[in-house]
Amino acid sequence: MRSPKNKFVAAIALSSVALLAMTACGSDSSSSSESSDSSFELNKGKLTVCSDIPYEPFEFKEGDKIVGFDMDIAAEIAKDAKLDLDVLDDSFDSIESGLFNTRCDIAISSISITDARKAKMNFSTPYMDDDLVLIARNDSGITDLETAKDKKVGVQQATTGEKYGKENGLENLVGFEDAGLQTQALLANQVDAVLGNQSVLGYAVKDKPDYKAVANFKTGEQLGVAVPKDKAETLDLVNGTLKRLTDAGTMEELTVKWFGEK
Repeated sequence: MRSPKNKFVAAIALSSVALLAMTACGSDSSSSSESSDSSFELNKGKLTVCSDIPYEPFEFKEGDKIVGFDMDIAAEIAKDAKLDLDVLDDSFDSIESGLFNTRCDIAISSISITDARKAKMNFSTPYMDDDLVLIARNDSGITDLETAKDKKVGVQQATTGEKYGKENGLENLVGFEDAGLQTQALLANQVDAVLGNQSVLGYAVKDKPDYKAVANFKTGEQLGVAVPKDKAETLDLVNGTLKRLTDAGTMEELTVKWFGEK
């Protein structure tokens, strides 16, 4: 698994237009519910965020709260917008297809930036690099894609992991609605291996010595915040927050907080 520190995207450019937009969003509000920014009309006074939960450590429930790396970033975006944060649990299919834009102002859910998705939504500047990994039990006999071809390999539906598995000849893919079910199936021996992003799958087995990453795939994936196509001001606001978090060292602190590595 790649070190989360290395996944961190250090340089995020911000245009003067973005700075102006960010200033405009927050210039007159004295409380988190007084913003009148026209970019946030879905749910007045709130920044409504779609996310596919659980996807630990990015977004998951802890008691009655939704927490995680992505949720901390979402909270910072809401703070810059001077709005309350409102998180909706949405399917990744809905997010990936762009349908989230009827319910949410933005979507943040460990979304890999792809050309196909950019046709349906805009993306922020990347906030993390996240290649793919194949994880299996130590005694599974699986060492790479070739030895996994006739095995049951769990993937999360509608993700780049599923797409990569199909493109590379995995013949017995088993789809799961979310990463929580995907990793549970591996630990319960319902599948022989799992294929997906290094961040979440590596986190899932980091304290489980019977499992290991048997192959890493440098796909060049980067994660971004999704914004509806017609919301340029919202995109500028999000990019402004990411730059602020990067410049202040906060993004690195959040990475260590949730992934536990320096």
